[in-house]
Amino acid sequence: MSNNSLTPSYFQFTVFADYGPLRYLFFSLSLLIYVTIISANAVIVLSVCLETSLHQPMYVFICSLCLNSLYGSTGFFPRFLVDLLSDTHFISRLFCFIQMYVTHTYLGYELNILTAMAYDRFTAICQPLHYCSKMMPRTVLLLLILAVLYSWCSIGYFFYLAITLPLCGNKLHRGFCNCWTIINLSCEDTTVIQMACQFVALTSILIPLIFVLYTYLRILLVCRRSSSEFRGKALQTCLPHIVTFGNYCISLVCEILLSRYNVNEVNPSVIVVLSLEFLIIPSIINPLVYGLNLPQIRGVMIGFLRPLE
Repeated sequence: MSNNSLTPSYFQFTVFADYGPLRYLFFSLSLLIYVTIISANAVIVLSVCLETSLHQPMYVFICSLCLNSLYGSTGFFPRFLVDLLSDTHFISRLFCFIQMYVTHTYLGYELNILTAMAYDRFTAICQPLHYCSKMMPRTVLLLLILAVLYSWCSIGYFFYLAITLPLCGNKLHRGFCNCWTIINLSCEDTTVIQMACQFVALTSILIPLIFVLYTYLRILLVCRRSSSEFRGKALQTCLPHIVTFGNYCISLVCEILLSRYNVNEVNPSVIVVLSLEFLIIPSIINPLVYGLNLPQIRGVMIGFLRPLE
């Protein structure tokens, strides 16, 4: 096989069907979703950045979560909108790897930020007297930096394999560039690589998951011995995080199952919907949960919107 066949210069998405006039309806709905994600998350980010009373660890993490939603959706939707209107669905090797990097790091950042938020809630509820000393600005910054570095380390291995492995095809049965799908195009036996990838993926997910479950177990034990008023305040601050973390875990499970399943046997529309789920649902749920549930953010948002009336 020639060298060119081992390093395709482009990839082709095969899940986009000829929807005819319906393509404009799907394009409009997708554009509306994208604009909603950008607007909702931008409002939360501006509220936290411009209001000094929200310059606290919990709100800084919320702001980081919304910034990550802006990052992930922007790395996916522009290309997806083009594909909905296009008759051909080719993407260059460079842009495919850029999209793959953005979507995968988005997933990693999301999980790591949610883990850092669990530590913040654990410290605030279980160790309130030490909260100010433990959650200083430099500690928050360090946690955010570690969230980025941990994602780079865990995802870097997959990214390296996708770039260096010789490929015997260029057809991707997904709505976006996915590392696992590209690795499956390899001409070589990838059994060992797949086992290594599964190990790295499981450890990257299980370690944060176990830590979050541990923190909430400790929080439950503290709330059990506390007054009903204390339990109400704890629930008010923890409920948004529980909702977002649970929603993220469901999205992540859907993405992992889709990556491991034989996509040739799945309806293309189902693949597109499941592919969109982990990018759309968390990005919409996060600002709604935090913007509507937390009175501090809700009050600032209302204050910003009043001059526009």
